Order: sequence, then structure tokens, then C-alpha cells
Amino acid sequence: MSGTFDKGLVNQIQQANDIVDVISEHVSLAKKGREMVGLCPFHDDHRPSMYVNPVKQIFKCFACGAGGSVFTFIQMRENLTFPQTIERLAQRAGIKLTPRKAPRDGAAEFADVDPNSLAKVNAWAAAYFQQNLNNPEKGKSALDYITQRRITPESARKWQIGLAIDSSDDLIRTAARRKIPENLLAQAGLVVGQKGAGFTDKFVNRLIFPISDVTARVIGFGGRTLDGAGAKYINSPTTVLFDKSNSIYGLQHARHQIAATGAAVVVEGYTDCIMAHQFGCANVVAALGTSFTEGHARIIRRYAKKVILLFDSDAAGLEAANRALEICLAQRIDIKLASVPEGKDPCDFLLSAGKERFEQLIDQAVDVFQFKWNRLVERFTTGDMLMDHKAAVEEFLQAIAIAVWAGNLPPVDRGLIVNRLSRIVGLDARQINQELGARVKRAARTAAYTAERQKPEPLDLGKGFFAVAQREILEVLLNEPKLFAMVEQKVTPDLFDVHVLRQIADLLFETLRTDPKASLADVLAGVESPRTGGVIVELARAGELKANFQSRLTGALDAVLRYQAQEKKSQIRAIDDQRQFLQSFLENTGKQNPHNLGMV
Repeated sequence: MSGTFDKGLVNQIQQANDIVDVISEHVSLAKKGREMVGLCPFHDDHRPSMYVNPVKQIFKCFACGAGGSVFTFIQMRENLTFPQTIERLAQRAGIKLTPRKAPRDGAAEFADVDPNSLAKVNAWAAAYFQQNLNNPEKGKSALDYITQRRITPESARKWQIGLAIDSSDDLIRTAARRKIPENLLAQAGLVVGQKGAGFTDKFVNRLIFPISDVTARVIGFGGRTLDGAGAKYINSPTTVLFDKSNSIYGLQHARHQIAATGAAVVVEGYTDCIMAHQFGCANVVAALGTSFTEGHARIIRRYAKKVILLFDSDAAGLEAANRALEICLAQRIDIKLASVPEGKDPCDFLLSAGKERFEQLIDQAVDVFQFKWNRLVERFTTGDMLMDHKAAVEEFLQAIAIAVWAGNLPPVDRGLIVNRLSRIVGLDARQINQELGARVKRAARTAAYTAERQKPEPLDLGKGFFAVAQREILEVLLNEPKLFAMVEQKVTPDLFDVHVLRQIADLLFETLRTDPKASLADVLAGVESPRTGGVIVELARAGELKANFQSRLTGALDAVLRYQAQEKKSQIRAIDDQRQFLQSFLENTGKQNPHNLGMV
């Protein structure tokens, strides 16, 4: 590892962040034997393939190969560098870090444009917006609006609701006083414009809703207009931290209740989500007012076994729900749909009907297939055009095909649905099954193509018996560090000629010289590359399965030493051959042209 942080401090941070606790903040884990298992967040995982070992403090996905320590997981999950990961986990554990560089001025905290710096400037902006809201003069009208919406002061604090005042440069000027660079504000999506041409605030005269990730880090903002100017709601643009298609509002507050109940309720708006929590319905999240995407489904699937979509009952809300249903089916999520009656949104419904009626609405959610069937029947009874009927049947069949492919529809239920469809459309059940079969195959091909694209490029671990011997040595040492003395007497890291194995050998030899009893977690604490961490975990696992450590190590060392001896003999022969060739060349040249010989 680099010398950025003291090794003892890194070990302290690692010990303070139990890998099961950290990964559980991102993925729902279940106990399986001595390990924990969950859906891998690094590929499109439909069956739990990521194992977490609480004793060894490592994780390993047996589908995509990702693996390593708690540092590796956060590096990959949050797209951070190794030093940024150390800072992130130190902050989580409440461990204070000494700044890497002495700050020259107030801008030092925001000097590097990276995810951590963006998170810091977002946190600063969120706090500033809150100050505006709580200012008796600046925040009066916004506070009046919040009171009118019956959002309590406690909820406003919990959700960090703020205010961007009616000024196009308020945030820029305030940031300048803090010596926060404009380009950092731009990268965070807080200002718009171009360098040299001037920037203006992104959010002007808007109620601000900070958007956080599952670990409560502010990644973006949503703003509701207070004067009717522009769009009713706007979000931060896509940044290194924020993508609205892969962000769920309220997950940091809802994830524990979702994991406890196994169910997540998804609404459309910020205030819908906030009001649900205010009424004690703590498993509610929002999709940021955008269409429900595959990214949203993948995130929710890590925590919930079942999803209830609670969208507005108007035409737009029902269409949005219809699209979301198929996305959830493809992600193998048990999905149901509830709609708010009387044209209200969930926030208004809670205020008028109360928590008990809201929960009844959720309990009465319609099964996805029933919703699709009702939709099909309605379009057949109200639409007269052949094209309308055809589109309705195709939409229904597509949903059933996705469910069959995803394993969400038992064969008996499939047969019943096909028979019911046969009666309403007047087609033979065999014809419907043929069309359904073709659609299932297309869904499978699409999924296979997506999975193939997600596979990482294979890492070169070398070929031939010499590379195998190198791997054997590392496999043994990762499981039996006490045998290092036996290895150190005979070989050095220079022996390892496969690049990644040489990197691991350098790290492993250095670690074991310092601590002969170093655990696998101790070794991984020094790994800055996620891919290298994955290789180390794979080597350790392979070594553990093979066992017979001392005899395997003896055989590997013997093979290595024989190879070295053969290489030396080959080098000596090559040198002798070159010498003989040169001598013969010079002799022949001298005979042909004595003057040239003298020049040589």
C-alpha cells in the first residue's frame, strides 16, 4: 500500500468497520452456514452469489469474481480510490484522520475534485440551504409552505429540507467567501454555466430536498419551485456521485425497516415519502419523480423481497406503474400495485385518511398479473380497433414471458393464464403457448447478452508449471503464514514473473516480515487495487480447499528451484553459444578481410 496512511491506523479503521455490518448497509445478507450470503452488487445477480466471511473479514462473489476486504468492497461500490476509501470508513467509524497535507487556506478541504470532495461540498451546501430556511427573514415564505403541507419541524430537520433563496448567485458568493472553487460547485451540479463565461446557481427560489445514498452521504439535490417559475421539480444533473436513475430517495432512513419487513413501498415524490415516515410508515422510499428504472429495481432488490408500487391513480401514474411492473418482474422481484383513490397523491391521502387507511391501501395491493389482466380486459372492452386489441395482448404476453423467464410464474399458473387468455382473444391455447415460448427465449437471450457484457476481463495469472508453482506458494502462505520462514530462505519476490503474482508476493513478503502471524484481512488491508484483492481472496480460497500446506509448499519450492537451475543452465548455454558464434564470425571475417578484423 502507499504511505498515505500509517499501517496501524489502517488496521484500526479496518477493525472498526466489521465487513458484515458495512456490506449490510448496501446488500441484504442472510446466514448460510458459517458465512453470510447476498446478491452481488457488482453484476446483475439474480441468485445470491456473494459470500461474506465474518471470521476472515472477506467477501467473495462466485459469479463475477469480485472479492477482497471491507476496503475493496467500498472502493468498488462507491467508485473511490484507496485513500478515499480509508477516509470514508474512518468517518463511518468516527476515527479522526490527520490531514494528508497541511491546509494552506479554507479551500484545502475542497482541493481535490473527486467523489469525496463532491460529497463534502454537497454536505456544506445542504447545511447552507438549511440555514436559509431557518433564517426568520429569508425562510419565512418557505416555512409557511412547509407548514401548509403539514410537514413538521422534526421532519424538516430529519430530511434536511432547505431553501435556495431568490438570487442567481447567492450560493456562488457564499462559496467564494469559503474559498470553495467554482469548478467544484459545477462538478457537484450546484451551479450551471461555463468557466470563463460565468456561472449561476442551479437552484433559485426553490425548496431544497437533499438526496442521500444509503450511508447518509449527500449525493445530490431536488428543488421544488416556490414561485411557479420553471419546472415544478428539478434535480441535480448527473455527477460522479449522483444519477437519478440509480438513486432512491429516503433509503438511508427506510433500509432497516425494509429489511425487517421484507417489503418496500415505492412512491413518486419527496413529500409523499417524507409524510409516510412522519406517520410512522418507515419502509417507504421514492423514485425521485422519474420513471422507475432497472437501476432502482436493482437497488431495492438488495433489501426487499417484495415491492409495492404506490403511484398516483391518474393516467400518467398508471402508465408509470405499468412500466415499472415489467422492470421489477425482470429483476425477479415480487411486485404488487396500489393506487391512491379519489385522484389524491399519497401525501394528501395520509393527511386526510390517516396511517391505518394508508396501511390498508398497501395491504390491498393488486398482484402484478391481476393488474395486467384487468388492464387487458379493460382495453378489450373499451377499445374497438384491432390494433388496440393486438397491442393489449402483446403487452400482456410480454409481461407473462418475463415472469416465466424470471421464475416468477409457476407452470400451473401459466396454464391457467393461457387458458383465460385463449377465451378472451379467441386463439387456440397452443398458439398462445408458441408465442409465449418465443418471447421467453428472447428474454433469456437478452439477459444472457447483458450478463456477458458485465463479465470482467480475465486476469492473466500465467501459464505453465512455473506459474502454477508461484501460485501454490502464495496459496499456502495466505493460509499458513507460519511457513513463511521456510519460503524466505529459498526465494524472493523477484522470482515471481507474472505481474499480478509479483505484486501480491511483494505485499505478502513485506507483511509477513513485519508480522509473521498476519491474517488474510491484515494482508488485504494493504491492497489498493480491487482486482488484486479479488485475486488474493481467490488464491486463499483455492489454497484452503487443497490443504496439505507443508507438502504442497515443499513441492512448489522444489519445482521453482529446479526451474531456476534450468534457467541458469539455459542462460549459460546461450552465452556460450553467442561466444562461439562471435569467435567463429570474427575468425571468418579476419580470413576474408584482415583490415576489418583490425577495426573490430
